[in-house]
Amino acid sequence: MSRLKEQYQNEIVDAMIKKFGYKNVMEVPKLDKIVVNMGVGEAKENAKVLDTAVRDMEIITGQHAVTTKAKKSVANFKIREGMPIGCKVTLRGERMYDFADRLINLSLPRVRDFRGVSADSFDGRGNYALGLKEQLIFPEIEYDKVDKVRGMDVIFVTTAKTDEEARELLRLFGMPFAK
Repeated sequence: MSRLKEQYQNEIVDAMIKKFGYKNVMEVPKLDKIVVNMGVGEAKENAKVLDTAVRDMEIITGQHAVTTKAKKSVANFKIREGMPIGCKVTLRGERMYDFADRLINLSLPRVRDFRGVSADSFDGRGNYALGLKEQLIFPEIEYDKVDKVRGMDVIFVTTAKTDEEARELLRLFGMPFAK
């Protein structure tokens, strides 16, 4: 069992019940899934760029990445409908907890001048969005094999009803929110 999942079952559930006064254990919010998304705009000119982005994403998450295609044609960006322009991975279960553990405890502290992540990036329904500027913060990525630094979005989808519950859940997981 993942270290973070064990921590959730043994410590976090009790702390959440104590703070919010849930009557049933099933009411306690939990991490539902983590979606990692990487937009690759240069892929419209060079298809090889998307392949390297997919490879990096698969190394980081440990799961096969799906290429995303443009939903609409946009003339100003020279994009046609159906062109591959990014990749994403949806993590659930054991891989989700392993990724969250590595992100919170290994990768985020490696960010230069790190003072914590924004506590305001909740969507009103208990989901948290986090933007990363470079994939090099993950220890799995070899610095020499990276052709270009790319950013990615990490979305934590929780079963929490409010942002306050989700913020407390992620704080108990160890998410370093800025003061």
